[in-house]
Amino acid sequence: MFESIQLIIILLVSSVLMVALFRYLRLAPMIAYFVVGLLLGPYAFGILPDSESSRHFVEFGIVFLMFTIGLEFSLPKLNSMRNILFGLGGAQVLITLATTIVFSTFLGLDLAAAFIIGSALTMSSTAIVSKILMERIDLHSRHGQLSIGILLFQDIAVIPILILIPVFNAQVVDLYSLLWISLFKILLLLFILFRIGRPVMNFWFGIVAKQKSRELFVLNVLMITLIFAYVTKLTGLSYALGAFLAGMLISETRYRYQVESDIASFRDILLGLFFISIGMMLNIEVFIDYYPVIFLLFIGYTIFKIILIAFLTKIFKYELGVGIRSGIILGQAGEFSFVILALGQEQNLISGDLLQIILSVCLISMLFASFIIPFNGRIARYLSKEYLRNSEKLVNKIEASSEGFSGHVILCGYGRSGQYLGRFLKEENISFIAIDMDLNRVNDAANAGEKVMYGDASRRVVLRAAGIERAKALVIAYSDDRSSAKVLNVIRETYPDLPVVVRTSDDSSIQQLQDAGATDVVPEVLEGSLMLASHALVLLDIPLTRVIRKIRSFRNERYKIFRGYFMGASEASDDIQGQDQLQLHSIEIKNNFYLFNKQINQIPFKEFNVEIQHLRRPNMLEDIEPRANIKLSKGDVIVILGLPNNLIEFEKFTINGKS
Repeated sequence: MFESIQLIIILLVSSVLMVALFRYLRLAPMIAYFVVGLLLGPYAFGILPDSESSRHFVEFGIVFLMFTIGLEFSLPKLNSMRNILFGLGGAQVLITLATTIVFSTFLGLDLAAAFIIGSALTMSSTAIVSKILMERIDLHSRHGQLSIGILLFQDIAVIPILILIPVFNAQVVDLYSLLWISLFKILLLLFILFRIGRPVMNFWFGIVAKQKSRELFVLNVLMITLIFAYVTKLTGLSYALGAFLAGMLISETRYRYQVESDIASFRDILLGLFFISIGMMLNIEVFIDYYPVIFLLFIGYTIFKIILIAFLTKIFKYELGVGIRSGIILGQAGEFSFVILALGQEQNLISGDLLQIILSVCLISMLFASFIIPFNGRIARYLSKEYLRNSEKLVNKIEASSEGFSGHVILCGYGRSGQYLGRFLKEENISFIAIDMDLNRVNDAANAGEKVMYGDASRRVVLRAAGIERAKALVIAYSDDRSSAKVLNVIRETYPDLPVVVRTSDDSSIQQLQDAGATDVVPEVLEGSLMLASHALVLLDIPLTRVIRKIRSFRNERYKIFRGYFMGASEASDDIQGQDQLQLHSIEIKNNFYLFNKQINQIPFKEFNVEIQHLRRPNMLEDIEPRANIKLSKGDVIVILGLPNNLIEFEKFTINGKS
């Protein structure tokens, strides 16, 4: 009906419009792709054909989804979360799978179909959960850590599920032998890869990286991923398993983050195509025919999953409220649900109306999750009075600890940086109260006699309990800039005059945090480098006074962009004020100016002790980098940094070539 180019244009236009709409509604983009596939697929408008090529998109999407998941795996990370991961996560997966299989077989389904359905409904959406938790700065909370731990185990559980699905397609007499053979294959592959593959991978990526070509680097990643996928397919396993192993192996190299960055856009496009192809599988007529059953199953499935996770967290000695929050966060199907259903259809283990019903339940649960997850805290406090009382107890405890404090410092975050700062404050006899979200750290510090309380510093009630009205300053020692920005937002709205010092990992977020309300921002990497340099220079017999001058000069050089300001009439009326401070001054170039048509490298900025900061051109929204070969044209605006007297002399030179 349509030519290939027409199909591509229709697909792109539909995807752009639908993704934009879903982002505006704060819904997951993956569901937008799903809806595009549904509307354009063979069961709706029939624009996209159900062909062999479209099914290849499914395979490519699955391959790169599994590769991405493999990249996220870290053996030290898994080890640190082993109790949550294998205890709580394992219990959730096994109980959900077993319950679904029993219920399905009771309804008359065969074991293979029951296993496919149980495996699909066991999963939760990593994309939806992680996105919402990051936006709400809840990743490091107790319910956030529990949710991430369970999600990680679900990702691990996908591997044996992907191995088992093809096995179910074999004859019953060969089932157990094939299972053992598959297990032997995967163990052999893992042994070879991690004993031989890791050093080989580091060596090969080193050779590729030395070429300093991004295109070559991306091609290399694609090559390795597809080779691994093909090799596992040849051994009788699945493409997805090979891609996962490739990602896992690369995650153990020092090129992991570069890989994540370079393939992000390519991966997202393929995943979009994957979800479009999944949407093409859904028959809207079947949905209409069975909608009472679908909604009944959706309600039952969601409630069961929430109750199960809440119950399990209680068994693992967490508060019921924390369990309810975790259950609400994970009470939906996930991306791997569609992967499992697609593979089950490919193996002819599930099809027809049954497949359509389960697809519909998964989709509705993911749509519902985007709306309900943001309210998990309110729901938990409503359902669990104990959780509400505990929350009030925590606030009262903080309030009691800060009682009698005045002119104190509130320290948000009590990791290594916060603890070092606390020691300095003690030495100066300055009282402080620290607030942290890591319960183990809080307990250890409290036992040692430290004034450390468990709480979320982004909540106004917690800050008030810490005596923020009486505090002299507040220090944010978080390693995450999002968490810092969340606290700053509260302070800016309620306590705008309170001095706030913020820690950040590097200097890329300084301006952003200052705009959010920070009085001062300390970039950790930069300051650490300066201290490292100062110690090294002293050990090399450079005089201490010279070292101090160099460090001070570097700081001035690095931070002067923030210290410079445009002087107004009120400042100019002061006698001496501002004469020794760096200032900014803008000069618009005219065609009769001396500097008109001059290149940047021809202008003697150093002779006037000034520096060009920005260059703005007419009809350009953003500043451009003042490169050496750029010629100044009529209407160009140059922004100069320097001392007031030097700026005056340079402006004279700009006009007539004389100072």
